[in-house]
Amino acid sequence: MYDVIVVGARCAGSPLAMLLARQGYRTLLVDRSTFPSDTVSTHVIHPPGAAALQRWGLLDQVTATGCPPVGRYSFDFGPLTLAGAPGTPESPYAYAPRRTLLDKILLDAAVAAGVEVREGFSVEDLLFTDGRVTGIRGGNGVTEQARVVVGADGRNSVVAKDVRAVAYEDHPPLTVGYYSYWSNLPTDTFEAYSRPGRGWAVCPTNDGLTMVVGGWPHAELAEHRDDVEATLMATFATSPEFTERIRDAKREERIAGASVPNYFRVPFGDGWALVGDAGYSRDFITAQGITDAFLDAEELARSLDEALSGKAEFGEALGRYQSRRDTRAMPHYQMTLGIASLQPPDEQMIQLVSAIAGKQPAMDAFARLNSGVTSPAEFFAPENVGRLLAS
Repeated sequence: MYDVIVVGARCAGSPLAMLLARQGYRTLLVDRSTFPSDTVSTHVIHPPGAAALQRWGLLDQVTATGCPPVGRYSFDFGPLTLAGAPGTPESPYAYAPRRTLLDKILLDAAVAAGVEVREGFSVEDLLFTDGRVTGIRGGNGVTEQARVVVGADGRNSVVAKDVRAVAYEDHPPLTVGYYSYWSNLPTDTFEAYSRPGRGWAVCPTNDGLTMVVGGWPHAELAEHRDDVEATLMATFATSPEFTERIRDAKREERIAGASVPNYFRVPFGDGWALVGDAGYSRDFITAQGITDAFLDAEELARSLDEALSGKAEFGEALGRYQSRRDTRAMPHYQMTLGIASLQPPDEQMIQLVSAIAGKQPAMDAFARLNSGVTSPAEFFAPENVGRLLAS
């Protein structure tokens, strides 16, 4: 009997298992993949996510891979560009490590904390006793039992499916995105470009390569499926300066693509919980997925400790987890939906962006909004907008 079984060992599951094991809980972590292995991901870790790595003692391992720190974000709207610092004095940088490196660091940290790990283990379904989740059944017929089973197995979560987790605030995919890696495209900045019906972003990663991801409305998926590279290049052509830069670069890997549904799921029930994309998914356009997974793992570890130690009743403790998650994530979720619509900004946003262009403190504040340091509710509060315009 384990205290917790975590299904899924990537950016939400491995940190959660590690944090639970560090608190003394007997934890089993399973994943159908073996590591190191890649997965579709824009893999940007914003400063709040880097701060979590620092708290866990893992940031130095990430930087040791040669992944460069990113201390500047720029936002090119066509007529004007805003550029500012995305972090805080305590956590000034973002990073974009390749998932083959990051996920192995996280998994190894879980092992070092005492987590039992089984790679190449597919979960077929959950075990129930009197309506309560009590364990898992693997594809090889092996069963394991636990006080709590956590689904950290992504958007197509077996755990979420088996417990029929209810979705809310859900929306279909809004954009489709494609990305790859280029050499000879140097940058020390997370660059975001916004055009009507199109958007793309650029960020440095390991091995001297630069990740470039571009997207368009999901409604155009079929129209451009057979000419993705040509559509990407036509998108880049809306910025003559960037077109010149990428013309001299070389694409080093295949183009990968995905579209992402948007939802919150009720993240707990009798004997089970959800974390990361299994419980909450948002369009990739704001690159919040890994940072959200890290913060989600910390919140759930805290609540599970309250429940497993007897400090609080399970439903009460996990109810607080859901409340904290939604309070933190919902404003960014709504902002992400707006950005992912790829519609021209409204008049109010045009006035705001135009007014703060060239004012460094205000542009820094805009960068912190997009990095997740500042909540949209705080940033767009009338008194804050007034301060930005007056700065």
